[in-house]
Amino acid sequence: MLSAHTCPLAALGGWETGGMNVYVRELSRALGRQGIAVDVFTRRQDPAVPRVVEFGPGARVIHLDAGPPRHLDKYEALEYLPELACNLQRFRALEGLSYDVIHSHYWLSGRLAAIFKERWGVPVVAMFHTLARAKTRAPLAEAEREDAIREEIEQRLMLIASRIIAATPADRDHMIQDYGAPRGAITVIPCGVDTTLFRPRPRPAARRQLGLGEERVLLFVGRIQQLKGIDLLLQSAAELARDSHPLTVLVVGGIPRFPDGRVSPEQAEMARLLAIRDALGLDDRVRFVGAVDQRLLPTYYSAADVTVVPSWYESFGLVALESMACGTPVVAARVGGLASLVRDGETGRLVPWRDPRLYAERIRELCVPETRKRLGRAARALAEQYSWTSVAEQVLEVYQDVLGAAAPATARG
Repeated sequence: MLSAHTCPLAALGGWETGGMNVYVRELSRALGRQGIAVDVFTRRQDPAVPRVVEFGPGARVIHLDAGPPRHLDKYEALEYLPELACNLQRFRALEGLSYDVIHSHYWLSGRLAAIFKERWGVPVVAMFHTLARAKTRAPLAEAEREDAIREEIEQRLMLIASRIIAATPADRDHMIQDYGAPRGAITVIPCGVDTTLFRPRPRPAARRQLGLGEERVLLFVGRIQQLKGIDLLLQSAAELARDSHPLTVLVVGGIPRFPDGRVSPEQAEMARLLAIRDALGLDDRVRFVGAVDQRLLPTYYSAADVTVVPSWYESFGLVALESMACGTPVVAARVGGLASLVRDGETGRLVPWRDPRLYAERIRELCVPETRKRLGRAARALAEQYSWTSVAEQVLEVYQDVLGAAAPATARG
């Protein structure tokens, strides 16, 4: 597997860590449990991290030097792809390794995959996780805008990949309409969720652990980006604050500074959101929690009445799936993968317009105890269909198909 610019073991909640990290990590582990040896190659971002880290049976991460060993913006990392390619080739030669399939994640990895497909003579399975041309339909902050080079790499990879995996039918449609990808080359396989970790917890205990009482609790989990629509959540909270019922909004995610002390791109967006919060008179109702360990996330989901996902664009919507697995219904924008993942009126509510009053209305509906419990049970039942074992089995079928219906051999030589 290629995950060039971000390590699957990296802490979640930062500018460029999130659902893709979870996907690569959990898919690799699930494939390993099925007897497939998986090596994940990524760029070293911490000089203290060992070169090789095993993180499951048959699964390991290989950190390769390419540029300074710290976080780099994806377009900075692009400049060091030749060094990464050379060091990957060297590692493979020294270890005497051979691989049956290259599975690339994100467009940066796709650039490497195109090189190694020719050098190694093996098929490439590509997954993009997000698409530049789909993102550009949303109003983006300067730091979130994409360069033309990304679109070019995405388009080329779609034409040369042996198979493309799309997380949702909407994702597939974007590829066909925006990039001209061949429909027959695309297989739709959803993301998964760890239903043993993400499961319902007793709400009173979860609230006590987080210092919460009997108020309404709205939860947001994700990166601090304009793309995520947190400002819309704040405006909706202002509508709800007019009710007599006390209200707390928890915003989970965000790393203001990188480990080396540099300021992250999230700081400007955080400053904007804090100004909006204070202008709306919500300073005592909205808590910016920052990034939390993934093992603690089920406590947040279980403590909340509703998880709100007001994104401008989501290729899948892993946060919504995690929330549903914990039995907490979701109010989400009717965009991208969310439109098919969240079943309106059954596991949550979908909002077709970016109207704070409409979001507030939908949130009020789900805060009614009987409604919340009913939708929460249905949400959990649906989430149980998205196990990582099931996802790995479907991905393995794709590998076998591109190899000519022959089961892949053990990857390591």
